[in-house]
Amino acid sequence: MKHILAFTLLLTPLATLHAFSVTNYGAVGDGKTLCTQAIQKTIDACAAAGGGTVRLTGGTYLSGSLVLKSHVTLHVERGATLLGSPNPSDYPENPHAFPSRFTTEHGRCSLITAEKAENVAIEGRGTIDGQSWGAEMKALIGSIRSRKTKEGMRPLVLRFSECRNVKIRDITLKRSAFWMQNYLACEDVLIEGITVENVGPTNTDGLDLDGCKDVRIANCRIISRDDSLCLKSTSDRPCENVVVTNCILSSRCNAIKCGTDSTGGFINFSVSDCVVTNSGCGISLELVDGGKLERVRISNINMHSVANPIFVRLGNRGRGQETPSPGILRNVIIRNVQAEDVTNLTGCAITGLPDHPVENITLDNIRITFKGGGIREDALRDVPEWPERYPEFFMFAPEGVEMFKNREAGRLPAYGFWVRHARNVRLTHLDLRFAQPDQRPALFFDDAQDVTVSNLTAQSVAQTPALIWLRQTNGALISGCAPRGIFVKLTGDRSRNIALIANDLRSATKPADVAPEVPKDALSVK
Repeated sequence: MKHILAFTLLLTPLATLHAFSVTNYGAVGDGKTLCTQAIQKTIDACAAAGGGTVRLTGGTYLSGSLVLKSHVTLHVERGATLLGSPNPSDYPENPHAFPSRFTTEHGRCSLITAEKAENVAIEGRGTIDGQSWGAEMKALIGSIRSRKTKEGMRPLVLRFSECRNVKIRDITLKRSAFWMQNYLACEDVLIEGITVENVGPTNTDGLDLDGCKDVRIANCRIISRDDSLCLKSTSDRPCENVVVTNCILSSRCNAIKCGTDSTGGFINFSVSDCVVTNSGCGISLELVDGGKLERVRISNINMHSVANPIFVRLGNRGRGQETPSPGILRNVIIRNVQAEDVTNLTGCAITGLPDHPVENITLDNIRITFKGGGIREDALRDVPEWPERYPEFFMFAPEGVEMFKNREAGRLPAYGFWVRHARNVRLTHLDLRFAQPDQRPALFFDDAQDVTVSNLTAQSVAQTPALIWLRQTNGALISGCAPRGIFVKLTGDRSRNIALIANDLRSATKPADVAPEVPKDALSVK
């Protein structure tokens, strides 16, 4: 019998053998009694025993800052809530050691934190509620805005730094005073089946990864006021090997985003089979503080009611750099995207900078119904470069216009995709439509090289200058299209090596409108 018992113990998980209830250490689940010390004692006892599970059951446990330790799982059972204290003094400043802009400026306090811990987890069908929108927190946020208090004193709900083997599963996270969760320089992270509701004050992101490696995010629902799913790099360490799948995302800002902080860059980022609703920008890839963004693949995304579906930007803000210098944005594939009910008439942008083009960008099987409403003059506007401006899909507003207050002032020369300072761009099987008549081209290329457009289906109206406008474009192959009206407009003395091959031009009023400055042998039509 003893041998059977010993064998059973060997097969029993450590978390089951070492289960610690917070009520045994004095915690009271009445939602009123501050339980910070009692819950921390439970975590410490669990860690001292070699690890296991700390359990919150049947009640609401009010708490300030807690420190999670190695080999400890915090289990919040269904019906139980860990409720953050509304008192800012219950979140003492506790900056992590990892050197980054996030550590020094933002991430200095939280409801739950872990640093240099291994094998840590938060799980269960219960709720962790930051309760961070009460009167005290509103006063704190107000003082931050007036610069009387450090921005970093807005507590996050979860804050992990330099941790390994992190698992966050099935939990519901609500009401943070700042970003809901941040993972800084962590490795081997699994975030699965969680629900995030964070639609309160400004800067309330849903999930932020910063310089993390080997991350899997699956089956999550994230609703946030600020960015829903955001990759950052506030140090020289890149975000790399990140896989996201089967998520539902909603944000007043960006649903799927890289940036803005990009010092270390983003490498090997894959997103698939997600739904984006009621959001600002659906897919936003931004590299404006140096670094590299490369080997990014986004596929099978359904969007509804978004202000802008796709935004790709290489800029030169230079945050975190002694001397601002543009990074490298290349090797991006966006495939199988559908977007309906686009609510802003700006249009999508894929843009680099003069002498720093974005490279190797592929868009395939994209179907978008845009808002429309643009006029012919929009196609003729001289769009500012704005290398240092904060990147948003509406960033190209004219001089003197506050872009955040007038988001449609930054409307682009194309109702579909405006591509500037780009090399090796492939647009295949695009279906572009508008809900209201739009006089702009469907596609506009400016200072582009080696462009491929094939099997384009796009609406146009009689006032449209051309379905596709090529300005200062060297090398373009356009095939498999059946346009109406003027097919291609070609301008700029550096435009050359343009080929229209195997297009159905029977409904086109003119295959090409070629400006006088274009070299005579620049265009070939077959």
